[in-house]
Amino acid sequence: MARFLAGVLGMLAILGLGPALASAQDSGWARKLFKDQVVSHDFGSVPHGAQLYYRFELYNPYAVQLEVMNLRASCGCVTPTMNVQVLNPRQKAFLDIYMDARRFTGDKLVSVYFTVGPQFISTATLQISAHSRADVVFNPSQINFGVVPRGETPTQTIDVEYAGVLDWRVTQIDTTGAPFDVALEDLYRRPGQVGYRVKVTLKPDAPGGALKQEIVLKTNDPATPLVPILVEATLQSPLEVVPAIVSLGNPKVGDTVTKKVVVRGSKPFSILAIDGLGDGVAAELPTTPRAVQILTLKYQPGKAGDLHRQLLIRTDLQSEAPAAVTLEGNVVP
Repeated sequence: MARFLAGVLGMLAILGLGPALASAQDSGWARKLFKDQVVSHDFGSVPHGAQLYYRFELYNPYAVQLEVMNLRASCGCVTPTMNVQVLNPRQKAFLDIYMDARRFTGDKLVSVYFTVGPQFISTATLQISAHSRADVVFNPSQINFGVVPRGETPTQTIDVEYAGVLDWRVTQIDTTGAPFDVALEDLYRRPGQVGYRVKVTLKPDAPGGALKQEIVLKTNDPATPLVPILVEATLQSPLEVVPAIVSLGNPKVGDTVTKKVVVRGSKPFSILAIDGLGDGVAAELPTTPRAVQILTLKYQPGKAGDLHRQLLIRTDLQSEAPAAVTLEGNVVP
């Protein structure tokens, strides 16, 4: 029996799983997927009604594919989401945390359970905390533009109100690198009450894709010197690729992997060329102009190792930049 177990452990080590994955019980190796093994975040003191956002970065250091088996929070005030459900070897991923400060007042500590498998199961427990202040209120809870055609410049507003003994003031607005403009105006100021209106306008050159960014209001309040406002939008490009990241999995040398992507335009177009082909990557170009094109990609690896390659799809839409699609995978011998 001892000889059999030694053989199993040796094989796991060869596969790159290491002793953590080889353990029959959960030894907490899922925590090692998180950057610097940081599995907690404190939003600090925040306005009641604020929508809070934080992103954890993950990386799969193991030589096997990992699946997200379960992702849940101990409170409905926190919503965790992954950008992928499968992590290939040496692939990065993101776990986004949304916390709704409308759902509680005072201190709140929430556990988020992140479980991966399926061959070996491990769970990392994340701790998310915040203090929701009743004296500072947002209305609405965030700026959310929804789906916006790229190039348009819609405006939305959010009211920030304070009720207390301080002469509460916003002293500065931090929008470093933001694809939107921000303006601040006084709504009212009377003893014990202060109101501001924050106006947010998307810039015409805002890049396409999902936008999640914070405006930070700097205040004279020592208890809450920084007040974050979440801004979200989906900027729809006239030319987009779905999916933008294509996982090729773990093919063997000499195998052929075929994937299809959808290239969608605002009007019929033709695909003229694709930059980045070669070294095992090929494509079948459609021949008929259409507003929606199905592009077939093929990959036949000639050697083992990681693949991370961006392809640029060039079309006859002269005013549009090439659309990008990224190929990711890990080739095994």
